[in-house]
Amino acid sequence: MAGDSQQLSESVVIRSLRRFRDRYFPSSGEVVKDELTPVVETGEEPQPGFLDSLPVDLQFLIMTFLSPADICRFGATSRYWRAMVRDPLLWRYFLLRDMPYWPSIDHVTMPHLELLDAPLINENETLDDREEGEDKWMKSKLDYMSEYLKGCPSCRQQWLPSRPAYEVVTSFLQSLVPSSEPRYAMFGPGMEQLDVSLVTRLMHAPDVLPVSGTPHRQINGIGSGISYMFNNQHKFNILTLYSTNRAERERARVQQQSISNKLFTFEGTDESGYPIYSPAPQVQEVCQVVDGFIYVANAEPGKAQNTEDKNVSSIDEGESEVAQIRAVLSSAGGSACRPLLVLSCVSRGEPEAVGSASLQTITSRNGAKCRTPCVDMAKRLGLPQLAIPWMVQDTVAESLSGLLDGISWLLRCSGVKL
Repeated sequence: MAGDSQQLSESVVIRSLRRFRDRYFPSSGEVVKDELTPVVETGEEPQPGFLDSLPVDLQFLIMTFLSPADICRFGATSRYWRAMVRDPLLWRYFLLRDMPYWPSIDHVTMPHLELLDAPLINENETLDDREEGEDKWMKSKLDYMSEYLKGCPSCRQQWLPSRPAYEVVTSFLQSLVPSSEPRYAMFGPGMEQLDVSLVTRLMHAPDVLPVSGTPHRQINGIGSGISYMFNNQHKFNILTLYSTNRAERERARVQQQSISNKLFTFEGTDESGYPIYSPAPQVQEVCQVVDGFIYVANAEPGKAQNTEDKNVSSIDEGESEVAQIRAVLSSAGGSACRPLLVLSCVSRGEPEAVGSASLQTITSRNGAKCRTPCVDMAKRLGLPQLAIPWMVQDTVAESLSGLLDGISWLLRCSGVKL
């Protein structure tokens, strides 16, 4: 996020918290009694805590250094802090600040981004309206707190749907039956446009995913793919779908020339002006036999996908990606719900931070981080509109960081018991 927008958000949040503080503590140093304040047997009036007496600016600063779980625990100390930490503007600020640095997002944890476009609460509205009927108040307002806790990587585990008891028994019985090796089709501009080849690194990284061989099942024009071993016990197969042959891809990358994508045929545009693609026959065959898809997206800004087709060159890159993904998913057919893993890939990662630092320090230091945030990538590819399980995982081609997390999710969605 830009510095100006962050400063504006901070000032709005502090002003909102200060209005509530002034209503809750009408006079300096005097605390409103509440049922959560401990009663002293001596009959003396309870004294405000140290944190209660701090200026609102410092209270807000302290909260920015706490983890989401710590903030929630902070709110359990008194009625005042319970209301304070549930301020929607506070969590709206956290969403805007932290979302660009979440390493992954999926169909369950994706925040409703339209909430961030909604207007702020009325300047004349006091936040101490939450003291009575708080649950009703929260439902009537924009619940940024729930959206943050749902998507934050350190909190999202509690949002995962629990499996019914009968599914646990079924899973155990299924684990006794040998399962076939799942196959996934990998495609996307991130396989060809980056300086570091993800596929090449994947084939020469036995410490990450050892290569276990090539299966005998062949697909005309595609081959059999390569099998890998996950966690030294689960085999899976990846079929790579390139837009053209290796010589043409390398020449186009070095000379920065346009390239013709032979995986899809451009069929024109629909009534709304969106492009329509149809997969090549061999691609359609792949889509019908695989158990899921891996889309390698280019997360490096400024490296656009080129094409030789003049009709396609005028179409927005994001619209072309959306149309191609949906063309592949449509070709899959059948009733099976095949998951989609999006590897939001860059060539090289940022230098590792030395020692421990707060999230705010990390985000300010990496303000110019050259990668598309995974939340923005999901929006760009139109993933929230899909009716299948999907996940966007930040990945670095050189180190393969993030890859195992994405593969683990994909295998679980395919029924593999890890």
